[in-house]
Amino acid sequence: MEVKEVMTGEAASCTPETSLAAAAMIMWERDCGVLPVVDDARKVVGVITDRDICMAAAMRPRPASEISVGEVISGAVHACAPADDVHEALRAMRQEKVHRLPVIGPEGELQGIISLNDMILEAKADGGKQKPELSYADVVETYKAVCEHRTPPQGQAQQSATTA
Repeated sequence: MEVKEVMTGEAASCTPETSLAAAAMIMWERDCGVLPVVDDARKVVGVITDRDICMAAAMRPRPASEISVGEVISGAVHACAPADDVHEALRAMRQEKVHRLPVIGPEGELQGIISLNDMILEAKADGGKQKPELSYADVVETYKAVCEHRTPPQGQAQQSATTA
């Protein structure tokens, strides 16, 4: 099964110039927790999550309406292509510990988004003679990996504890 069969094709997005307040409003209106960040050519240059917005607003001494998305995003883009197998997308989600991936075309342009929600809604029970193309177990294993707590590199935890 290919990503394009499961993805949300009309994904909401924003630009680096969008304010955090405006990005949060888009998320509220579109009932989503992530926005791909695109440039003028609709090329994906990053993503911003609802958590990114909350943390940035809490840690900066300015209103969310005065903080741009571009100030917050890392610029790292973990994505997949429409023709990728869904299991490749699940592997990328596990490896990068993300719930969603922008789906990008050959020139880096946004074509949609795929989430663990999309996957679980498409998954089938594992049973019977024929294994489903996408099983509940496939998605649950990815969800477990994504939810696993990250541990700081050795020594960094001690340094943080001594400087606090």
